[in-house]
Amino acid sequence: MTIERKIREHLRKEAETMECPPAVSRRIEQSYSQYLQRKRSEKPMKKRLIGGLVAAMIMIPTAAFAAPTLIEMLTRTPMTAEQVKVDEASKPALEKLYSAFPETKSFEIIDASSLGGDNTNSTNKQAIQTNFALQEKGGTGKKISLGISAAGKIDSVIQENWEPKEKPVISLNDQEIKAKVDFLINKMYGSIDNYEISMEQLDNSNQKTFMLSYIKKGSEKPFYQAFVHGNTISVSLIGGEATPSNMKVEGFFSTNGKPDHTADSFLNDEKLFSLLKMSPAELKQELAKGKTVVEVAASKNISKQQVIDVIAKTQAEKEVNGAAVSKKQMEQLSKALEPKVLQVIEHKTETPW
Repeated sequence: MTIERKIREHLRKEAETMECPPAVSRRIEQSYSQYLQRKRSEKPMKKRLIGGLVAAMIMIPTAAFAAPTLIEMLTRTPMTAEQVKVDEASKPALEKLYSAFPETKSFEIIDASSLGGDNTNSTNKQAIQTNFALQEKGGTGKKISLGISAAGKIDSVIQENWEPKEKPVISLNDQEIKAKVDFLINKMYGSIDNYEISMEQLDNSNQKTFMLSYIKKGSEKPFYQAFVHGNTISVSLIGGEATPSNMKVEGFFSTNGKPDHTADSFLNDEKLFSLLKMSPAELKQELAKGKTVVEVAASKNISKQQVIDVIAKTQAEKEVNGAAVSKKQMEQLSKALEPKVLQVIEHKTETPW
């Protein structure tokens, strides 16, 4: 075992027993929540567990995002290249990458890790989520990273330095940028002929950033979302299937005059409605008055943490998609989702009655 891996293992074990001082936790939570609320009213943000991390870090100050990111770094388990090649979830994704971009067969697996997994064996069957990155030999050329769900689905693809340094991808015109993103999605996910695409520049003074949303015709829900900045393209799979029958209401909140589908995905939760003893329509009506979900819950003597626990558990179950994971792993995933849940339940609609 290399010294780097020994250090990471030691830090991971130490992280399991670490507790953040309450005062610090409150300051981080307040800062993070306030910032996300401001950003939420400006631009919709990607909220998948891992795939959205890179996109979020572009726009969120380091201090506000440091705690959840640090916790995840310390609790991830490193994997070897050999483990990636035989892992039940990672192996098909790696083969898909090789098929889509044959040149990557000569790339080196430079980094790999799992969230909630146990790599004491050669495989990583119990991982909630796996990440691995490949780069051209020499360590300075093209790089591509994949995020894989427990069910083996490719949740995210990050392509770095595939354009010359003299003309990074962000320096191309809009049509050229769109073509690069289209090509990446076509290769890794399939045809996007039946998708409508919107592209906008984010209000980000630190770095020029474009966001592209791909929506399947006949559906209002984004299916793929991409962020382009510097010489990097980050694509995430975020949904887009037809509205499930139990989603009786859409548009709990609106962003730029349109329903916020991420909020809909979080709040259309039968367990939440049961906890609040409200129908979806009744909850939407209360939110339309300018209340937050937290305030609605408080009026019924239900705590914020109870609301968070219910929604985070449901979202965690969606993430694992029926894959076999332990109770502890589900708890880890639910905990990691809490900041995203908090953003939704503390948000106030832009257009109250």
